[in-house]
Amino acid sequence: MDKTSSAPAGPRGDRRGRNPRGQGERLREDIVDTALRLLDELGDDQTLSMRAVAREVGVAATSMYIHFADRDALVLAALERFHRELVEAVDQAETGAADPAGKLRARVLLLGRWVQEHPGLYKVLHESTLNQRVAMSFKQELAERTTTAVQRCIDAGLAPADDAAKVSLDLRAAVHGAVSMRINQPDLPWPPLEEQVDRFLTKLVGLTPAVGR
Repeated sequence: MDKTSSAPAGPRGDRRGRNPRGQGERLREDIVDTALRLLDELGDDQTLSMRAVAREVGVAATSMYIHFADRDALVLAALERFHRELVEAVDQAETGAADPAGKLRARVLLLGRWVQEHPGLYKVLHESTLNQRVAMSFKQELAERTTTAVQRCIDAGLAPADDAAKVSLDLRAAVHGAVSMRINQPDLPWPPLEEQVDRFLTKLVGLTPAVGR
């Protein structure tokens, strides 16, 4: 299992034994862990309450406000932490690929698989009301790394010369559209994710199918 599956995992109510009440930084991390798990289950930041998170962690609701001003601050901290772990996992996925094209494909596939494992978190990260109200600048890091991966393909002669930023944006738009539709319209006759990603890489980036694989 990749690193992205670790954050929301863990049974309810198992953290107080490892985290004595009053250990500030450890408590804050437990709150974030719990918020991530609940957000993944709910798929909606508006249905998450500070009181519910406090109950799951095993602390008084007032203790939550020592670490987070309000629910938005908690959700934002949780998403930023999980996005950082996602970036690390996507980077790690590249290590098993032999060339820039394979590395780009590995990045895209890891992102798609993460969404399949955590559709609720994806909805909150990209489709929530908080996403509409708050500029989540940390999400730009993953976009920039995808652009760098596209540029490596161009520099290696594996993709036609083009504006890597524009190609990356087209690719990300296609991938996000595909995974969002898979979540919201699961009954459509979806092909395997790998096949769809290969078509995106061929049509949008210009990789040959053989190179992409």
